[in-house]
Amino acid sequence: MILFYRKHKSDKYALYKEHISHDYALYIIIFTIFAFKAKINMGKKVIQEIILWQQDFIKNIKLQKRNIKIDPVGNYVFVGMRRAGKTYMLYQYIQQLLNEGHDAHEILFVNFEDERITDIKKEDLHIIIDAYSELFVHEPIIFLDEIQNIDGWEHFARRLADEGRRVFITGSNAHMLSREIASTLGGRFLMQEIWPFTFSEYLQYKGVVLQPHWHLTSQKAEVVRLLSDYFYFGGLAESFSFIDKRLWLTSLYQKVLYSDIIIRKGIRNERSMTLLIRKLADSVMQPMAVKRLQNILQGDGTKINRNTISTYLSYLKEAYLCFSISNFTDTIPQREVMQKHYFYDNGVLNLFLINPESKLLENVVAIYLLRTYGEGLFYYNRNVEVDFYIPSEQLGIQVSYDMSDQETRNREVSALVKLNAFKPLKRSVVITYNEESSIVIGNQTIEIIPVWKWMLEG
Repeated sequence: MILFYRKHKSDKYALYKEHISHDYALYIIIFTIFAFKAKINMGKKVIQEIILWQQDFIKNIKLQKRNIKIDPVGNYVFVGMRRAGKTYMLYQYIQQLLNEGHDAHEILFVNFEDERITDIKKEDLHIIIDAYSELFVHEPIIFLDEIQNIDGWEHFARRLADEGRRVFITGSNAHMLSREIASTLGGRFLMQEIWPFTFSEYLQYKGVVLQPHWHLTSQKAEVVRLLSDYFYFGGLAESFSFIDKRLWLTSLYQKVLYSDIIIRKGIRNERSMTLLIRKLADSVMQPMAVKRLQNILQGDGTKINRNTISTYLSYLKEAYLCFSISNFTDTIPQREVMQKHYFYDNGVLNLFLINPESKLLENVVAIYLLRTYGEGLFYYNRNVEVDFYIPSEQLGIQVSYDMSDQETRNREVSALVKLNAFKPLKRSVVITYNEESSIVIGNQTIEIIPVWKWMLEG
């Protein structure tokens, strides 16, 4: 204070005034530091409560085991549509680790949809590790559930992987693995898609254990009976216990539409997006060009260009609401503009349909084929139209809800015969709702298989 007094010795009031200002500024700095530390400590305490609660909760939760293969040294990002069971797959793997001898205290599980931490920022994510380290001396196995809610999460995940930690992440949309994010993760994570329940898993949920040759016994009737709910309301396990499944599915659809698409993507033209989804549902089974979709939407009085429609379609795929397959005979540019569009779950699709049986049947077949063959799945349309074509397997598939009409029967069989002439098939199949037989034409056997049997083939 000596230098300060000499400078202002002719103005004692000025000295007093400046002294107060200096102390006040210092007070503000100290208060800010303490407030920041208090906020960090409070944040740590909340995260510690979450970690401890999850450790106790997960080891006691009852699960239906699903098929999943996890590399013992891999880091994973689990993606898929909302409520498909990503979190429960994490729970299943944690229980597997516990059964293998890991201590429950090794588990660091945080759900970022917990309202106590929804305002956490990427620069604060390190507090999670600090909070755990104050509780336990273990090297944690880290599970970050619904982390896509945090902008910039991928940098935190990359650092954890670089430090040699095991990390598992879930998120509700494929944008988590966009080109930019995948570049940041640097190949340190493997992607695992989590789907709604298969029909086989649905039967397990219902307590059905298939016996040898079950389709030749009275158990067949039980399987066919249980198919109905699965067929019309889909494979999202959370809906199984609801009496009003349609209401639950409507709520889920609204959540995906508004949270994962309209709000997240900043879409202003909400009407066009909802009309597009309805048109895609109505056109399941039919190839649809982007130009055609544009004409339909503009016919409703909406101004929208083809680039916007293509962007909207990509948003629907990112949100795991819809997927598309291309014509095998098209060029690569043509494959992007003319596609058949399907929904990831029959229950969601059925919200938009009247007399839905034929569309639901083809949709559920498309789901199963996509799970099995991924990008190797096509339809075939050149000189002949075939619903599904898998060139790697030389497999052609037609879908027909009811084959009792002779004209329908001839059309479905004829398409596979013609395809076999252009592209020799090892297997030719017509999938129906409940009809089973076979037809031999020359050296080609065409199998007619009910969907309940086909979905349980393996």
